[in-house]
Formats: sequence, structure tokens, C-alpha cells
Amino acid sequence: MPTSDIPRSDNRGPNDLRPVKITRPFTKYAEGSVLIEMGETKVVCTASVEEKVPPFLRDKGQGWITAEYGMLPRSTHDRMSREASRGKQSGRTLEIQRLVGRALRAVTDMHQMGERTVWIDCDVIQADGGTRTASITGAFIALADAFATLKSKNRITQCPLLDYLAAISVGKVAGEIRLDLAYEEDSQADVDMNLVMTGNGRLVEVQGTAEHSPFSKQDLDDFLALGWRGIQDLITIQKDLIGSLN
Repeated sequence: MPTSDIPRSDNRGPNDLRPVKITRPFTKYAEGSVLIEMGETKVVCTASVEEKVPPFLRDKGQGWITAEYGMLPRSTHDRMSREASRGKQSGRTLEIQRLVGRALRAVTDMHQMGERTVWIDCDVIQADGGTRTASITGAFIALADAFATLKSKNRITQCPLLDYLAAISVGKVAGEIRLDLAYEEDSQADVDMNLVMTGNGRLVEVQGTAEHSPFSKQDLDDFLALGWRGIQDLITIQKDLIGSLN
């Protein structure tokens, strides 16, 4: 991979994750709660169990996982207004919360959940790039903890999770492919990509955009290889915290 004459502001190498810190449980009442910090990005992820399912799933013997995502007004350099005060969610917010829910459902056996819903709330308290990927990685831990709570109360017999799940960003900045972009890099990237993968290396979602000029098949292969290495590191952290899913 070519090197860039633009150094990373935190002196990381191009293949390095930002420091990762997980605090759990983080709040008192949720069945699962996590504060995930990836560099300067900080997201609170909670998993709340509701003993009912949406109308389209009633009497079908399966559960549901859905997500909401939001950024606090001063999570960025300048204060942003709350979306509730504007009367509607932005397209970006809707896209991200659908991504989080879709990703978590991909690694969950809905029938083992029983007829209940797990609400995932991802609240960004400080944003410095990679908020959606941090949300997915942290939300998986919160979801696993929520299922562990249900199992401890004999409301389910086994954990419905089929595999681990994590997400990371990769990109090309000044000709160099880099892992886990901070905002400064993301804002000037030639290519920006988000990857969601399972513990066994299967892809759940690939979101990639050429910001200035098209990128090559070789670049795509390099993005996927570097992203997978980063996701393996994140899943190792998850495994150390959660242990076996069975």
C-alpha cells in the first residue's frame, strides 16, 4: 500500500485502530448497557427488552430487534439542534439506525428470542468519526448482555446470538489506505468505506463511496483485507468481555 506524506494526527500507523475502551454496565436500568470509546468518539449503547413484538410479528413465535440512533446537541464542534425540535429525523439518522438494527438481526436467531422486542439505543455523546461503526460494535455487546439477563431470569433457554459482530471504517487519504478514520481524515478522504462483518468473516454490510475519483478493484480488496483485520481485533475485545455465546 502506498504511504502518505500526511501523518495521522494521533500518530497511528495506517493499519492501527484507535484506542478502544468499553465500560459495562454503563447505566442502571437497561438490560444491557455499554459506553464504547474509540479514540475521541464516544457512544452510549443500551439494550432494552419489551415483552411484545410489532403487529406484523404477532403470533409468529419470533422476536424482533430494532434500533434508534441520535447525536447529542454538543457531540460535535458546534451545537446542533435536537431532531425532535425540528419535527423529523434526518436521512442520515434513519439510515444509521436501520443499519444498526439490520446488522444485529443478521447474527440473531429470532425464534430463540421468543415474542419480545429488544430496543437498541445508540446515543453519540462525542463524535470524531466512525459513530455508526462504534454504535454497531458497542450495541452488539449491549445486546449480548441483554440476552444474558433474560437467560439468568429463565425467560430464554439459550443465547439467540449466532456469531459475533463488529464494524469499522476504512478509507483512502492522500493515496494511503487507512483503518478507523477519525473525523479529520474522514472529511478529506478520497474513499470512505464502512464494513460490518461477523466473527467468522462473513460480510453483513459494505458501504463505500469514492468522494473524488473512482477506486480500483485492488483498492477494494485492500479495504476489505484491512477492515477484516481491524474487525478481528474488535471481536477479540468482545470475546474477552462476553465470553462464549453458548
